[in-house]
This record gives sequence, structure tokens and C-alpha cells, in this order.
Amino acid sequence: MPITGNLMMDKDKLLELVDQLRISIPQEMKAAEEMLSQKEQIMNLAMADAKRAKAKAEDEFSRQLTESEQQRRAEQLLQDAQERATRVLQMAEAEAQSRRTEADAYALRTLRSLEREINGISGSLRKGIDMLAGSTLASKAMAGNNGSAEDD
Repeated sequence: MPITGNLMMDKDKLLELVDQLRISIPQEMKAAEEMLSQKEQIMNLAMADAKRAKAKAEDEFSRQLTESEQQRRAEQLLQDAQERATRVLQMAEAEAQSRRTEADAYALRTLRSLEREINGISGSLRKGIDMLAGSTLASKAMAGNNGSAEDD
């Protein structure tokens, strides 16, 4: 059978599925509309209650505080905020200094460790060079002695 974009399906099964969709979709739509309606009513009530509570709180606040008391409280709040900001800034600077110190100590330890490794490698290189240089000199000396012995 060649592959095409067509799909074979039982006609009765397809009609049954379509009938089920026709029945369930209106019910689902009705349920969704009811939920939306209830949601809007609840939201409207909540908004109205919130507005009333806010207005009542603002009226009560204004009634209890005179203008000079409001000014005094605002100044106190500003001073408190400035003090908190200063403390936070000092703490941040101390933390930054601490981290810089720790980073410097780590870098120093790492560099010293690297230096020890390099010195160890350098010593191994020196030994290898000395050994090869000694071996080369010995080979030349032996070659020179062999050449003079053959001349005798």
C-alpha cells in the first residue's frame, strides 16, 4: 500500500466520536461560562470590598494623624532608611574586602604550589640535561680513545 496523506478509519467509529463531541462541547462551554461568571462576580465583590477597606483606612489614618505628625513620621522613616542603607553598605564593603582577601590568599597558595611544581620539574630537567651531557662527553671520550688505539 503506498504512503499517502490519507488515513483510513472506521466510518461508524468516526461518527460516534463526532456525536460525543457534539454532546460534550456544549456542556463544557456552559460549565466554562458559569465559572467565568462566578469568577467575575467574586472579583467584583472583592474589588469593591478592597476599595471600601482602603478608603476607610485612609480616612482613619488621616483623622488620627495631623500634618505635623505626618511630617515627623516621614522624617523618622527617612532617617531610619538612611541608617539601614549605611549599615547595608558597610556590610557589603566588609564582605567585599573579605572576599578580596580570601581570593588573594587563594591566588598566593596556588602560585606557591605552582612554583614548587615548576622548581621540581626544573630540577628534573637539570638532572636529565646533566646526565645526557655526561653521557655524550663519555661517548666522545671513548670514541677518541678507540680512534687513537687503532692508530697504534
